Amino acid sequence: MWNGRRYHSLDFYLKQEFGEKLYKLSLDGGMTCPNRDGTLSYGGCIFCSGDGSGDFAAKKVSDLSDQINTAKSLIYEKYKGERFIAYFQSYTNTYAPVSYLRNIYMPVINRKDIEVLDIATRPDCLSEDTLLLIKELSSIKPVWVELGLQTADDKTAALINRCYKTAVYDKAVDDLHKYGAQVITHMIIGLPHENRETILSTAKHIANCGSDGIKLQLLHILEGTRLAQMYRDGVFNALKEDKYISLLCDIIAILPPQTVIHRLTGDGDKNKLIAPEWSKNKRRVLNHINHELKKRDIIQGCKYFSYS
Repeated sequence: MWNGRRYHSLDFYLKQEFGEKLYKLSLDGGMTCPNRDGTLSYGGCIFCSGDGSGDFAAKKVSDLSDQINTAKSLIYEKYKGERFIAYFQSYTNTYAPVSYLRNIYMPVINRKDIEVLDIATRPDCLSEDTLLLIKELSSIKPVWVELGLQTADDKTAALINRCYKTAVYDKAVDDLHKYGAQVITHMIIGLPHENRETILSTAKHIANCGSDGIKLQLLHILEGTRLAQMYRDGVFNALKEDKYISLLCDIIAILPPQTVIHRLTGDGDKNKLIAPEWSKNKRRVLNHINHELKKRDIIQGCKYFSYS
């Protein structure tokens, strides 16, 4: 097991790779998303609130240096951390000219206090020039690229207004690996009309594509989203806690042992959260997950080679 845990946690990975825990600085690069500005669609995916997928990122101030210093001071006050991951979280962080991206990323990755550059983006926003920049950045320090797949089922993808086919994600993972980046894939559990088999198929697809890491996310239904209206109209039901934990354990069992699990459930903005109410107590949920893994004797990857 991974330092007493039954899954390959981010905490374990960081201590193995860097000798200690690194702390994330959530940053805003000042970009938007082609799924919000009319290039592909308006309003983003149906679960996105008005602030986008980077709801917890620091909103853009005068420059990135100010953002970093502000975020560092908050972390140091609580954890005394001095080595960091620069996490560009808000919206689509390769959705800009390469000259703009270079001006943002180069000064950050060359800072002595930054160990990893982490870029959240869409797989359909990785031009050849952008990939070449990622290759250059990867030659300086590790670069993680986070891709919001959410589901491998193209019917569900159309329903949630993702605006790209799963094959686009597959190519992006392959391209990013060729250019030296690590890939972290976002997956949502509990999307409308998805069942156990659909959900496990997405997890297996992510594994087979060779994603280096995964962020597992409970579907949060937030006020002000199209998803919230669907929920109120009775189109689908929010997952109950026992169902979510059961599915999560099934996913952990079929993930390759080397895949780093960056997240087990995620946070929903409590001021906007409509459902599931049980998700507000994250510590309790994590305790229940760990209890269920132990109860079912699940260790990450124990069913990876047998699942089909």
